[in-house]
Order: sequence, then structure tokens, then C-alpha cells
Amino acid sequence: MSIREAQEVLRIEEQGLAAVRERIGEEFERAVQTVLDCPTRLVITGIGKSGLIGQKISATLNSTGTPSFFLHPVEALHGDLGMVMPTDVVIAISYSGETPELNGLLNSLKQRGNPIIAMTGGSRSTLANSADVVLNIRVPKEACPLGLAPTSSTTATLAMGDALSVVLLNRKNFQAEDFRHNHPGGSLGQRLKVRVEEVMLTGDAMPVIRLGESALTALKTLNEKNLGAVLVIDAHDVVKGIVTDGDVRRLMAEEASLADVMVKSIMTEDPLSISRDAMAADALSIMQRHEITVLPIVSQEHTLVGILHLHELLGKGEFRFLV
Repeated sequence: MSIREAQEVLRIEEQGLAAVRERIGEEFERAVQTVLDCPTRLVITGIGKSGLIGQKISATLNSTGTPSFFLHPVEALHGDLGMVMPTDVVIAISYSGETPELNGLLNSLKQRGNPIIAMTGGSRSTLANSADVVLNIRVPKEACPLGLAPTSSTTATLAMGDALSVVLLNRKNFQAEDFRHNHPGGSLGQRLKVRVEEVMLTGDAMPVIRLGESALTALKTLNEKNLGAVLVIDAHDVVKGIVTDGDVRRLMAEEASLADVMVKSIMTEDPLSISRDAMAADALSIMQRHEITVLPIVSQEHTLVGILHLHELLGKGEFRFLV
């Protein structure tokens, strides 16, 4: 019974996210451009559960290159409004759009000339009518069976904040080294400070075949090493190419005999590489920029000394939180 109830909660929240996703359009583009045009900071404000979600959104924005801070609406009306600069952009969060404490702040913000982006499910609410841009976070229903506790709506609000943060990250070309600078004390920040040679795979752990081998040998090595790619080297251990699991799958789809196809004919020649004394953050930037998960580590003579996989660099499952 408990399992079915939990699954139902997640199903309802998934429906809420799907509804919000389908509505994303020109207003979202306007919100992104409004933030990009802001010369100072984003001010996130909200109260209650919306305020807690707002604090998380602010933290995500800060760590991904968009300076922001959280402003409590009540404290703002008792002096903290002095923290807000006329050029700041405000993101005001209220699902109903009729939160008295928040709406009481709006007039002061508008008098200062601050652009206001509303995150609300009330498209005709006081908040929506006062805002310059409205991001609609309305969900079909709350997961709470009483329809009272914010559940699906807070999930949708958080997801909208994540969407805004990631799009801004991409538009600003925010890179792994920038993330590291913002996280010097975190486990990820510490991991990116090391040199490539400290986290690379070497010896038998490397998926390597010789230039004269067949695609069948590449497939066997892919399965054995399970890193998603195989490096191709010549007789002098110089890296000549790389074969990915996608390359082999495409060949199999053509119903070709893998034993009769030489790996040279399907490999990508002269793959991207990095030296062993480079910083891990630099390696991650290359991977991020070119959307790859495997990077050969080579000497000055371009001979293979190691291989770097995204999982070894960041720890399994962590990369998706970076971007």
C-alpha cells in the first residue's frame, strides 16, 4: 500500500512538471534576456514554502555564474530593502500570486524601477499583474490528498528555477573551471584541483587496441573495459584514433561482419587529448565543451600514458549536477 501511494505522489508530480514544461515559451525567453541584461544581481523573494524554494534557486544561480541573493519580504519592509539596487532584477515567487507579505513589497520595488519576474500559478493574480515577466508554474493538482500542502507546486517552482539557471549557464558559456572557482571548499572543487595523472586510468584498465585490429576486437574490448570507447594506437604507442560504442553499433546495424572490418575504417582519427600534468578542471572543460566522456592522456611525443573517464574524474552520477 505504501509503495503504491508513493508511486502515485511521484506520478502526480511528474504530471505537474510535464504541464509546466509544455507551457514554456516566449515569456521564458524574456525572463532569460531580462536577467542577461541585468548589470548587477538577481534578488529572489518569497515567503513560506516559496521562500525556501527561492533560497535553493538563489544558491543554484550563485554556483552557476549568476550572482543573486534571497530577500525575505517581511525583513525587506523593515530595512533590508536597502540591499536592493535600482538595477537589480527581482524574481518574486508565490504560487497563488496573492501572498500579502510579498505583494506588499512589490510597490516599493516598482517605485525603485526594478524589473520583476514572477513565478506563480496565478496568471491573473496581483503578483502576475504587477510583474514585467510571468513564468507560469501552475500544476494540475497537488500531490497532497487534501490539496493543501505545497507539493507538486513547489517541485515545479524548483524545476523552473533549475531551468532558468541552466539556460543562463549555457548563455554565459559558464565552464567547469568557473564552477570550481565558486566551489573551492566542496568535494567537487577539491577533486578538480588535482592534476590529470592523479585520476587517470593506466595499464590494464585502459581500453586499447592496435591499429591493425578488427572491429570485432574493438567490440570485445568495449565489453571488457566498459568505458564506452576504445583507443587505437600504433606500434609505437602513439594514439591514432578512438572508437566509441556508437561507432560499433552503427556498423552492426549495417549487418557488416565485424571480423572483416578493420578498426582504422571506423575510428575517429587524431582524437582530443591532454597531458598528464594538466589540471583536472581543464580536462573537464574539454569534455564539457565537446560533449565527450573519454579523454586520452598523452606524452609530449603523443604516446599514450593514460585515459581519463568522466566517472573517474567526478565520481559516478555527479556530472549531471554540474550543468
